Amino acid sequence: MKHPFPLKEIALQSGLSLATVDRALHGRAHVSAQTARRVQAAIVELTRQEGQLAARGRRMFIDIVVEAPRRFSDELRRAATQVLPNFAPAVIRPRFHFAEEIGPAKTVAILSKIAKRGSQGILLKAQNVAPIRAEIDRLIGLKIPVVTVFTDCPDCARLAYVGLNNANAGRTAAYLFAQWLQGRGGAVLTTTSRRQFQGEEARAQAFAAEMARLCPQVSLREASGGAGLALGTAAQIRQAVRGLDRLLGVYSMGGANAAILSTLRTVQLEPDFFIAHDLDRENRSLLRQGRLAFVLHHDLRADLDQAFQQITAYHKLRPPVLAEGPADVQIITPSNCPREELA
Repeated sequence: MKHPFPLKEIALQSGLSLATVDRALHGRAHVSAQTARRVQAAIVELTRQEGQLAARGRRMFIDIVVEAPRRFSDELRRAATQVLPNFAPAVIRPRFHFAEEIGPAKTVAILSKIAKRGSQGILLKAQNVAPIRAEIDRLIGLKIPVVTVFTDCPDCARLAYVGLNNANAGRTAAYLFAQWLQGRGGAVLTTTSRRQFQGEEARAQAFAAEMARLCPQVSLREASGGAGLALGTAAQIRQAVRGLDRLLGVYSMGGANAAILSTLRTVQLEPDFFIAHDLDRENRSLLRQGRLAFVLHHDLRADLDQAFQQITAYHKLRPPVLAEGPADVQIITPSNCPREELA
């Protein structure tokens, strides 16, 4: 692996020891494929950050731990790259820990490893369960600030939550459905990746409550647990719509929307009205094809900027951050869908 970086930089970026990095770089024995990939990923990330490495100022390592489908993680990585130059003269070095399915036990293990090697802060998108909340409390006790992003873990000592006002997003979806249905009755399908994500749970609860008020003639069918991935989501969809002969629409809170549409087509239940979340590449394409009516969106760059501000303020590198509250939802249509930026 050719690279221009000192071993110490690669070790810090990857979280591995100098000896392990040296063995991996020189192809020596006793190096697992996973370790080799971590070293290679660290070199790739250092290359991306090379422009920042020359900047003067304090260097900070911030770990970004995210359980989400790759389509979302790709957008998140791109947004972080765009935001980080705003924090000069401080040099923020992100270490990404992305996985499509982690689970609470592995999430806690990742956070524990981060604590052992040290970190100036953690951005965390994880399930809202007791073991993760307890680990957040432990990290705060170790003076490692944790900011929950996009989905919250309330009732713990996390520094702040940054992301969408998810309950308001659910109410917005219900309003849009009510305007479109105009009093018609029938079934609407709702999907979440996992109800353990507090953000999706807040959307689902607010949507159900507002639909009961605005559209009492509509019944909701729920499909949850597919992790936002195509195969798992498709299986949940088939189970949820069993016995239906008509479907009014879909409110997808957890993604995998191409798989949802494909599955519904195979059982002859294609919806006329479909509301989704997040402007990833898949949703941009579906929106422009007319297969999605609306996408409920929030600006990832603004969220990450706010999250990094929270951590730099914690370290007294800037004045305390005024609490802005969760971000407002944006309603995106084919007409106002922003142009996709080049990676």
